[in-house]
Amino acid sequence: MNLTLLLRTGSAPVIWALLFSPQLLRAESSLCQTGRKQSPVDIVAPVRQEMAALDFQYRQSPLRIANDGHTARVRIAKGSRLLIGKESYTLQQFHFHTPGGDRIAGEEFPMAAHLLHKSQSGQLLALVVLFRQGAENAALAALWPRIPARAGGDHTMADAKADPAALLPPGHAYYRYEGSLTASPCTEGVTWLVMKQPLTVSTEQLAYWRTRFADNIRAPQKLQGRVVQESW
Repeated sequence: MNLTLLLRTGSAPVIWALLFSPQLLRAESSLCQTGRKQSPVDIVAPVRQEMAALDFQYRQSPLRIANDGHTARVRIAKGSRLLIGKESYTLQQFHFHTPGGDRIAGEEFPMAAHLLHKSQSGQLLALVVLFRQGAENAALAALWPRIPARAGGDHTMADAKADPAALLPPGHAYYRYEGSLTASPCTEGVTWLVMKQPLTVSTEQLAYWRTRFADNIRAPQKLQGRVVQESW
């Protein structure tokens, strides 16, 4: 996640402050070095407890995909949402990172999908699906050939669908922690959910991705006293 994403999804006061206050922008950027709630993290010693179930109400929509020079980004039409208890988060877009960023007990994953959500109050929520190397992934097999060859704006493909539900693992147990954007200005206050069950991505699919994109994730950051919650 980066400043472009913040400008597209953030609240109006934050957007105007960043656009017209270079001092604030520099202060926000310094969070990358000084922040105490930064993402991604290595999830160690999580605290298992009762947490609200994830109710995914994702819908297919016409595929709207972009190669932004760093990753493949798919924007989602209105109507897909994630319910967590009484809270509702609208799915905005998803994109991919190599390697996975968030680790579990020191394990580094070769790839992750980040599904970005926003509540009506403006709370940002990042849902992370990790991938282990293994069998070919059907959702990626359908998506990879659609990635535009050159960096640029969105391409809408009426003959193809974006299906965010296809990127979800069968099990919906998760970890939760409070974090940040993973690129400057590293703004904190973002809720992170990391799915406990990884999906698989084949060697060939990873190799194809790397013909298009360089590795694009930040190294894990210190927890700085944060507690990672783990659902049953």
